[in-house]
Amino acid sequence: MYKILINYIDINMQINFYVNWFFTRIILSLALIFFTLSFSGCSNNDEQRSEIDNYVEAYETAQKAIENSDYQKGIGIFEAIQARFPFSELSRQIQLELLHAYYKSDQLELAVETADTFIRENPIHERVDYALYLKGLSYYEDETKFLEKKFKRDTTKRPPGEMRLAYSTFRRLVERFPDSKYSADAQQRIIAIKERMSNYENHIADYYLRRGAYVASINRAKSSLEKYNGTSGNAESLRIMIAAYDALGLNELRDDVKRVLASNFPDENLMINEKSKDGFLDWIKNDFSFKNKQD
Repeated sequence: MYKILINYIDINMQINFYVNWFFTRIILSLALIFFTLSFSGCSNNDEQRSEIDNYVEAYETAQKAIENSDYQKGIGIFEAIQARFPFSELSRQIQLELLHAYYKSDQLELAVETADTFIRENPIHERVDYALYLKGLSYYEDETKFLEKKFKRDTTKRPPGEMRLAYSTFRRLVERFPDSKYSADAQQRIIAIKERMSNYENHIADYYLRRGAYVASINRAKSSLEKYNGTSGNAESLRIMIAAYDALGLNELRDDVKRVLASNFPDENLMINEKSKDGFLDWIKNDFSFKNKQD
Protein backbone atom coordinates (compact mmCIF):
# COMPACT_ATOMS: atom_id res chain seq x y z
CA MET A 1 0.00 0.00 0.00
CA TYR A 2 2.85 2.36 0.88
CA LYS A 3 4.54 1.75 -2.51
CA ILE A 4 1.28 2.25 -4.44
CA LEU A 5 0.58 5.49 -2.60
CA ILE A 6 4.10 6.77 -3.32
CA ASN A 7 3.78 5.97 -7.05
CA TYR A 8 0.38 7.66 -7.24
CA ILE A 9 1.69 10.78 -5.54
CA ASP A 10 4.76 10.97 -7.80
CA ILE A 11 2.64 10.74 -10.98
CA ASN A 12 0.14 13.28 -9.70
CA MET A 13 2.91 15.64 -8.60
CA GLN A 14 4.62 15.49 -11.99
CA ILE A 15 1.41 16.42 -13.83
CA ASN A 16 0.62 19.32 -11.50
CA PHE A 17 4.23 20.45 -11.40
CA TYR A 18 4.57 21.05 -15.13
CA VAL A 19 1.16 22.72 -15.43
CA ASN A 20 2.00 25.07 -12.57
CA TRP A 21 5.47 25.73 -13.91
CA PHE A 22 4.06 26.89 -17.27
CA PHE A 23 2.16 29.69 -15.57
CA THR A 24 5.16 30.46 -13.38
CA ARG A 25 7.23 31.08 -16.50
CA ILE A 26 4.72 33.69 -17.67
CA ILE A 27 4.89 35.51 -14.33
CA LEU A 28 8.68 35.44 -14.27
CA SER A 29 8.87 36.81 -17.82
CA LEU A 30 6.61 39.72 -16.90
CA ALA A 31 8.77 40.44 -13.85
CA LEU A 32 11.86 40.48 -16.02
CA ILE A 33 10.25 42.93 -18.46
CA PHE A 34 9.30 45.22 -15.56
CA PHE A 35 12.84 45.06 -14.20
CA THR A 36 14.27 45.84 -17.62
CA LEU A 37 12.03 48.87 -18.13
CA SER A 38 12.80 50.19 -14.65
CA PHE A 39 16.52 49.83 -15.17
CA SER A 40 16.50 51.46 -18.60
CA GLY A 41 14.42 54.36 -17.30
CA CYS A 42 17.22 55.38 -14.99
CA SER A 43 19.61 56.30 -17.78
CA ASN A 44 19.88 56.73 -21.52
CA ASN A 45 23.40 55.43 -21.55
CA ASP A 46 23.87 52.99 -24.45
CA GLU A 47 26.34 50.91 -22.44
CA GLN A 48 23.81 50.33 -19.66
CA ARG A 49 21.12 49.39 -22.17
CA SER A 50 23.50 46.94 -23.79
CA GLU A 51 24.20 45.43 -20.38
CA ILE A 52 20.47 45.02 -19.77
CA ASP A 53 20.00 43.35 -23.14
CA ASN A 54 22.81 40.94 -22.31
CA TYR A 55 21.20 39.96 -19.00
CA VAL A 56 17.78 39.52 -20.60
CA GLU A 57 19.34 37.22 -23.16
CA ALA A 58 21.26 35.38 -20.45
CA TYR A 59 18.08 34.93 -18.39
CA GLU A 60 16.25 33.42 -21.35
CA THR A 61 19.24 31.18 -22.12
CA ALA A 62 19.25 29.92 -18.53
CA GLN A 63 15.52 29.21 -18.68
CA LYS A 64 15.93 27.17 -21.86
CA ALA A 65 18.88 25.28 -20.37
CA ILE A 66 16.81 24.27 -17.32
CA GLU A 67 13.90 23.23 -19.54
CA ASN A 68 16.31 21.02 -21.51
CA SER A 69 17.68 19.49 -18.28
CA ASP A 70 21.04 21.21 -18.73
CA TYR A 71 20.99 22.18 -15.07
CA GLN A 72 24.68 22.96 -14.69
CA LYS A 73 24.56 25.58 -17.43
CA GLY A 74 21.28 27.11 -16.29
CA ILE A 75 22.30 27.25 -12.64
CA GLY A 76 25.63 28.87 -13.52
CA ILE A 77 23.93 31.65 -15.49
CA PHE A 78 21.28 32.30 -12.84
CA GLU A 79 23.88 32.45 -10.09
CA ALA A 80 25.90 34.98 -12.11
CA ILE A 81 22.86 37.22 -12.67
CA GLN A 82 21.89 37.00 -9.02
CA ALA A 83 25.40 38.04 -7.98
CA ARG A 84 25.11 41.08 -10.28
CA PHE A 85 21.69 42.18 -8.93
CA PRO A 86 21.55 40.75 -5.38
CA PHE A 87 18.83 42.99 -3.92
CA SER A 88 16.49 43.45 -6.88
CA GLU A 89 13.07 42.03 -7.62
CA LEU A 90 14.78 40.02 -10.33
CA SER A 91 16.94 38.40 -7.65
CA ARG A 92 13.82 37.08 -5.90
CA GLN A 93 12.60 35.52 -9.11
CA ILE A 94 16.01 33.98 -9.73
CA GLN A 95 15.98 32.49 -6.23
CA LEU A 96 12.83 30.61 -7.22
CA GLU A 97 14.42 29.57 -10.52
CA LEU A 98 17.47 28.28 -8.67
CA LEU A 99 15.32 26.50 -6.10
CA HIS A 100 13.56 24.64 -8.89
CA ALA A 101 16.83 23.87 -10.69
CA TYR A 102 18.56 22.60 -7.54
CA TYR A 103 15.62 20.32 -6.80
CA LYS A 104 15.40 18.94 -10.34
CA SER A 105 19.16 18.30 -10.46
CA ASP A 106 19.09 16.44 -7.10
CA GLN A 107 21.13 19.11 -5.32
CA LEU A 108 18.67 18.78 -2.48
CA GLU A 109 20.69 20.43 0.28
CA LEU A 110 21.11 23.53 -1.88
CA ALA A 111 17.39 23.45 -2.64
CA VAL A 112 16.55 23.45 1.08
CA GLU A 113 19.07 26.22 1.75
CA THR A 114 17.68 28.35 -1.09
CA ALA A 115 14.11 27.81 0.09
CA ASP A 116 15.03 28.83 3.64
CA THR A 117 16.78 31.97 2.37
CA PHE A 118 13.83 32.96 0.21
CA ILE A 119 11.31 32.42 3.03
CA ARG A 120 13.46 34.28 5.55
CA GLU A 121 14.03 37.28 3.27
CA ASN A 122 10.50 37.36 1.84
CA PRO A 123 8.14 36.14 4.58
CA ILE A 124 4.99 37.60 2.99
CA HIS A 125 5.88 36.97 -0.65
CA GLU A 126 3.11 35.37 -2.71
CA ARG A 127 5.37 32.43 -3.62
CA VAL A 128 6.29 31.37 -0.08
CA ASP A 129 3.93 28.41 -0.46
CA TYR A 130 5.92 27.28 -3.51
CA ALA A 131 9.20 27.60 -1.61
CA LEU A 132 7.79 25.53 1.27
CA TYR A 133 6.51 22.92 -1.17
CA LEU A 134 9.88 22.43 -2.87
CA LYS A 135 11.63 22.44 0.50
CA GLY A 136 9.35 19.62 1.65
CA LEU A 137 9.90 17.72 -1.60
CA SER A 138 13.66 18.07 -1.19
CA TYR A 139 13.56 16.48 2.26
CA TYR A 140 11.17 13.84 0.95
CA GLU A 141 13.33 12.92 -2.04
CA ASP A 142 16.53 13.00 -0.01
CA GLU A 143 15.09 10.20 2.12
CA THR A 144 13.93 7.95 -0.71
CA LYS A 145 16.17 8.50 -3.72
CA PHE A 146 19.59 7.46 -2.53
CA LEU A 147 18.89 4.07 -0.96
CA GLU A 148 15.53 2.99 -2.35
CA LYS A 149 15.87 4.12 -5.97
CA LYS A 150 19.59 3.58 -6.50
CA PHE A 151 20.23 0.50 -4.36
CA LYS A 152 16.69 -0.89 -3.98
CA ARG A 153 16.96 -0.76 -0.20
CA ASP A 154 13.94 -0.81 2.08
CA THR A 155 13.90 2.57 3.81
CA THR A 156 11.32 1.55 6.44
CA LYS A 157 14.12 0.14 8.62
CA ARG A 158 16.10 3.39 8.60
CA PRO A 159 15.49 6.21 11.10
CA PRO A 160 13.16 8.61 9.25
CA GLY A 161 15.19 11.74 9.93
CA GLU A 162 14.59 13.52 6.62
CA MET A 163 11.00 12.29 6.52
CA ARG A 164 10.31 14.00 9.84
CA LEU A 165 11.61 17.25 8.38
CA ALA A 166 9.49 16.73 5.26
CA TYR A 167 6.47 16.04 7.46
CA SER A 168 6.90 19.24 9.48
CA THR A 169 7.47 21.29 6.30
CA PHE A 170 4.38 19.94 4.56
CA ARG A 171 2.34 20.46 7.73
CA ARG A 172 3.51 24.07 7.83
CA LEU A 173 2.47 24.52 4.19
CA VAL A 174 -0.99 22.99 4.69
CA GLU A 175 -1.68 24.91 7.89
CA ARG A 176 -0.41 28.28 6.67
CA PHE A 177 -1.70 28.05 3.09
CA PRO A 178 -4.73 25.73 3.12
CA ASP A 179 -5.96 27.11 -0.22
CA SER A 180 -2.60 26.83 -1.98
CA LYS A 181 -2.51 24.77 -5.17
CA TYR A 182 0.30 22.77 -3.55
CA SER A 183 -1.61 21.88 -0.37
CA ALA A 184 -3.51 18.90 -1.78
CA ASP A 185 -0.34 17.13 -2.87
CA ALA A 186 1.37 18.08 0.40
CA GLN A 187 -1.51 16.49 2.32
CA GLN A 188 -1.14 13.25 0.37
CA ARG A 189 2.56 13.19 1.15
CA ILE A 190 1.82 13.74 4.84
CA ILE A 191 -0.30 10.57 4.74
CA ALA A 192 2.51 8.64 3.02
CA ILE A 193 5.07 9.90 5.54
CA LYS A 194 2.86 8.81 8.44
CA GLU A 195 2.78 5.33 6.89
CA ARG A 196 6.56 5.37 6.63
CA MET A 197 7.08 6.44 10.24
CA SER A 198 4.48 3.97 11.52
CA ASN A 199 6.31 1.15 9.76
CA TYR A 200 9.59 2.23 11.31
CA GLU A 201 8.11 2.30 14.82
CA ASN A 202 6.74 -1.20 14.26
CA HIS A 203 10.15 -2.36 13.09
CA ILE A 204 11.68 -1.17 16.37
CA ALA A 205 8.85 -2.70 18.42
CA ASP A 206 9.36 -6.01 16.61
CA TYR A 207 13.09 -5.82 17.34
CA TYR A 208 12.37 -5.52 21.07
CA LEU A 209 9.81 -8.32 20.88
CA ARG A 210 12.20 -10.78 19.26
CA ARG A 211 14.78 -10.10 21.95
CA GLY A 212 12.41 -10.56 24.85
CA ALA A 213 12.15 -6.87 25.79
CA TYR A 214 8.38 -7.16 25.97
CA VAL A 215 7.63 -4.00 27.96
CA ALA A 216 9.74 -1.88 25.61
CA SER A 217 8.00 -3.53 22.66
CA ILE A 218 4.56 -2.70 24.07
CA ASN A 219 5.51 0.91 24.73
CA ARG A 220 6.87 1.36 21.22
CA ALA A 221 3.78 -0.18 19.63
CA LYS A 222 1.51 2.01 21.77
CA SER A 223 3.47 5.08 20.72
CA SER A 224 3.01 4.16 17.07
CA LEU A 225 -0.75 3.81 17.55
CA GLU A 226 -1.01 7.18 19.28
CA LYS A 227 1.17 9.14 16.86
CA TYR A 228 0.08 7.54 13.59
CA ASN A 229 -3.53 6.59 14.14
CA GLY A 230 -5.34 5.70 10.94
CA THR A 231 -2.38 4.18 9.09
CA SER A 232 -2.15 0.63 7.77
CA GLY A 233 0.56 -0.06 10.35
CA ASN A 234 -1.97 0.11 13.20
CA ALA A 235 -2.86 -3.57 12.74
CA GLU A 236 0.79 -4.54 13.06
CA SER A 237 1.16 -2.44 16.21
CA LEU A 238 -1.78 -4.29 17.76
CA ARG A 239 -0.34 -7.67 16.76
CA ILE A 240 2.93 -6.78 18.46
CA MET A 241 1.10 -5.80 21.64
CA ILE A 242 -0.86 -9.06 21.62
CA ALA A 243 2.35 -11.04 21.24
CA ALA A 244 4.13 -9.14 24.02
CA TYR A 245 1.22 -9.38 26.47
CA ASP A 246 0.92 -13.09 25.75
CA ALA A 247 4.62 -13.61 26.40
CA LEU A 248 4.28 -11.75 29.72
CA GLY A 249 1.27 -13.85 30.71
CA LEU A 250 -0.99 -10.78 30.85
CA ASN A 251 -3.96 -12.54 29.34
CA GLU A 252 -6.61 -9.94 30.12
CA LEU A 253 -4.64 -7.18 28.44
CA ARG A 254 -3.85 -9.49 25.54
CA ASP A 255 -7.55 -10.28 25.07
CA ASP A 256 -8.48 -6.60 25.27
CA VAL A 257 -6.10 -5.80 22.44
CA LYS A 258 -7.35 -8.79 20.45
CA ARG A 259 -10.88 -7.40 20.68
CA VAL A 260 -9.66 -4.05 19.37
CA LEU A 261 -7.91 -5.83 16.52
CA ALA A 262 -11.00 -7.92 15.74
CA SER A 263 -13.29 -4.89 15.58
CA ASN A 264 -10.97 -2.84 13.37
CA PHE A 265 -9.05 -5.46 11.37
CA PRO A 266 -11.13 -8.68 11.20
CA ASP A 267 -8.85 -10.35 8.64
CA GLU A 268 -5.80 -9.85 10.85
CA ASN A 269 -7.64 -11.29 13.84
CA LEU A 270 -8.68 -14.37 11.84
CA MET A 271 -5.03 -15.06 11.03
CA ILE A 272 -4.10 -14.83 14.71
CA ASN A 273 -6.88 -17.25 15.68
CA GLU A 274 -5.67 -19.76 13.07
CA LYS A 275 -2.14 -19.55 14.41
CA SER A 276 -3.39 -19.99 17.97
CA LYS A 277 -4.45 -23.56 17.22
CA ASP A 278 -0.79 -24.60 17.28
CA GLY A 279 0.13 -22.43 20.24
CA PHE A 280 0.24 -18.68 20.13
CA LEU A 281 3.62 -18.28 21.80
CA ASP A 282 5.26 -20.79 19.45
CA TRP A 283 3.98 -18.79 16.51
CA ILE A 284 5.47 -15.62 18.00
CA LYS A 285 8.87 -17.22 18.43
CA ASN A 286 9.03 -18.90 15.04
CA ASP A 287 6.86 -17.09 12.52
CA PHE A 288 6.18 -13.55 13.74
CA SER A 289 6.94 -11.16 10.91
CA PHE A 290 5.47 -8.14 9.18
CA LYS A 291 4.67 -7.50 5.58
CA ASN A 292 7.20 -4.66 5.48
CA LYS A 293 10.06 -6.69 6.91
CA GLN A 294 12.76 -8.30 4.78
CA ASP A 295 14.71 -10.74 6.95
